[in-house]
Amino acid sequence: MLARFFPLGHQRWLVCALLLFASAINYIDRQVIGLLKPVLEKEFAWDERTYAGIVFSFQLAYAVGMLLAGRIIDTIGIKRGYIIFVSVWSLAAIGHGVAHLIPGLTLPWMQISDKNGFALVTLTGAAAGFAFMRFLLGLGEAGNFPAAIKATAEWFPKKERALATGIFNSGTNIGALGAPLIVPWIAVSLGWQWAFILTGAIGFIWVIWWAYAYHSPREHPRLTPAELAHIESDPADQRGKVSWMKLLRFRQTWAVAMGKFLTDPIWYLYLFWIPGFLNKQHGVDLKNIGLPLVVIYLVADVGSVGGGWISSRLIARGWTVNAARKLAMAVSGVVVLPIVFVNDVGMWPAVLLVSVAAAAHQGWSANIFTVASDLFPRKAVGSVVGIGGMAGAFGGMLLAFVIGEVLTRTGSYAILWFLAGGAYLLALLVVHLLVPRMEPVTMEQIGDGSR
Repeated sequence: MLARFFPLGHQRWLVCALLLFASAINYIDRQVIGLLKPVLEKEFAWDERTYAGIVFSFQLAYAVGMLLAGRIIDTIGIKRGYIIFVSVWSLAAIGHGVAHLIPGLTLPWMQISDKNGFALVTLTGAAAGFAFMRFLLGLGEAGNFPAAIKATAEWFPKKERALATGIFNSGTNIGALGAPLIVPWIAVSLGWQWAFILTGAIGFIWVIWWAYAYHSPREHPRLTPAELAHIESDPADQRGKVSWMKLLRFRQTWAVAMGKFLTDPIWYLYLFWIPGFLNKQHGVDLKNIGLPLVVIYLVADVGSVGGGWISSRLIARGWTVNAARKLAMAVSGVVVLPIVFVNDVGMWPAVLLVSVAAAAHQGWSANIFTVASDLFPRKAVGSVVGIGGMAGAFGGMLLAFVIGEVLTRTGSYAILWFLAGGAYLLALLVVHLLVPRMEPVTMEQIGDGSR
């Protein structure tokens, strides 16, 4: 039966399914705090700046983790690296349920004072406990995408990578879709603490599955010779060591990093602030938040797969990798533009506009991830994706800071939607200026640092 649909074999798609579920769990754990934002603000009397400080802690750790994750995975391998990172983030996710019980913890946080200068304040009590757990969560979750992109580069030839990336990246939307279905129910039925504990525990089920099921292509016991030949149909990578510092000398690295820096923060805006926006702007409470968010992330799922499919299809029809990837990214950048009107419409039109923008983001994301594997040999992909993720997390840190101040001072999201609308076309312009022809970097170049 399977042979009819997968004449070369299907093991690479089972690996893709594993990556999809890891990404889904990653986003379930990441999104719980956004869903519970109105509840936690009421429970602990947090203001927008305090919540922004907690989100900032996650972004800071995610940036630091991305700096390390790619190198760790390139060094110890995908299988062991994934086990370590998923275990760390699952423990941290569970820890949110008891974060408010940590005694005497204080953490520093910067904000703009009323005199427009920077002031050092501290997060204390429950806010500090949550910020600490968010930091640990960010360290662990930083390993997901470097590992997944490296696994995709190892298991798929270049012509299939964007589609495979789009499929596993759609797991982020499945997680974001599943979270509003289960988290409010758990929180209402058992208490908000159990929403963190039960969702965090899911990661350990995946770890057991991954430890049993994952093998590299040449070590996989059920991989057919035909499928192995298909996986290895691209020219073999050259041998050599990857120097993280030398990677920074290449315009190709900076193209991936800037593409992520300018657009990743917009996804964090959706993830961590949309529930609060719907609550404050349209009165949507925890019991009713599920359906609007399900719509948003269901549509986003279509964008993730569709964005990868577009560029893969164009390449199959003879387009160059450069033209196919950039056209798919340009389409995403245009489709996201109507989000600038979100502040001026009713609840369901706003949900529709955010849904389309989220789909556009995921289409963009599938392609910018794949660009890393287009531009670099497999041995360097984990490190490059780590650098890009670090840049995206730094962008998220800055945007969290901006959001806290904008909402505190104006009480309006309007400025934020304008930032979201313009980010993608600006990012594409920067990517094109840095890599107008998307020339791949070789291991020989990485070894001697030439451009």
